[in-house]
Amino acid sequence: MSESSLVPERQLVFSPGLAATIGLGEAILLQHLQGLFDHRQPEIRDGYAWLGVERELLLRTLPFWNAEDLQRISRSLVDKGVLLVSSPPLHQSPRLVFALNERVDTAPAPLAATAPAARQDIPARRSAGTLPVHWSPSEDLLQLLGLNHTIPRQFALDQLEDFIFYWRERGETSHAWENKFRQHVISSWRHHQQAQAEAFRAPASTTLDNSWRPSQDALEIMERGGIDREFIEEAIPEFILYWRERGAAPRELNSKFIQHIRIQWAKYSSSLEHSTEPRRIADNWQPNEDVFDILRMSHIDTEFARSLLAEFIVYWRDSNQTHTSWNSKFLQHVKYHWAKRHQLEQTGHHHAGQPGPNPTGRTRDRSLQDDLTDTSWAD
Repeated sequence: MSESSLVPERQLVFSPGLAATIGLGEAILLQHLQGLFDHRQPEIRDGYAWLGVERELLLRTLPFWNAEDLQRISRSLVDKGVLLVSSPPLHQSPRLVFALNERVDTAPAPLAATAPAARQDIPARRSAGTLPVHWSPSEDLLQLLGLNHTIPRQFALDQLEDFIFYWRERGETSHAWENKFRQHVISSWRHHQQAQAEAFRAPASTTLDNSWRPSQDALEIMERGGIDREFIEEAIPEFILYWRERGAAPRELNSKFIQHIRIQWAKYSSSLEHSTEPRRIADNWQPNEDVFDILRMSHIDTEFARSLLAEFIVYWRDSNQTHTSWNSKFLQHVKYHWAKRHQLEQTGHHHAGQPGPNPTGRTRDRSLQDDLTDTSWAD
């Protein structure tokens, strides 16, 4: 049969299922590279079958890509854990040296004329078998899943029971159970991430007002991460204020809040002085610079914080109390007065035509009775 003028060249064949999993370009290049094993003799090294192919041949057989495209797609295959490459980037090297990320069990088959003695050291090819009931993945595979896909080791191991049950129920045989387990874990991880994203996605009509609270799932995730519940509660008004001043709340409120809290908690934890010996505050005590970094992240004015420092020191010197971390106490003190200042502004505490709350919020600008009775920030 003569060639059609519409299709003058040999067609490229790729798997639609593979393309849906790793991408169209990746599927085309991977299956094209795999086809080279039918015409070339690989080199068995470190348990993998390695093959070299000239860049010019790839450009000629895949003319819709240039060298940069080939490098980008081959790098993507490496990142996805399906290809190994030992050569420099293709836009710098004339050859691509690669191996499929599947260990081979045997060396190339010997010729029929080879003497029996020469074949004694060549291991027999392992036959396909059903999945053993106590099968477990190799440590190399678990590390590969973590490095290439950021999949936690425990998550991968949690999928093992379902994987074994599924394949033993089907009764199928395979040479490459590790590869099947890798695909199973990657698929489960993607579903897990999608489910998490959906769980924290706020409806489009969600409005951010003063009554907003993070979901119970979000609170549990933060607490499992070791974040103090009181710290979370104190950060909610700041989070609301920040997004209200921007004029539009994000769709993923819970995800944004978790990210906000984790950043602040990391800075907060690193700023605290974990001394095992409580001590009185010094007359010339100054908070660490990290304390002001945390306050700036909370959108609290630095000058406002500094204006509260003198009365903070006087109060604790007069009380003669000891604490292990004065940075922590000062953060609580500043956040308390900042929240109180904004609460007064938002509730319209002052009447029209009367002076409003002092813009600095300093305690010396309030009545003596207020100062004597309001020490909740020091608890």
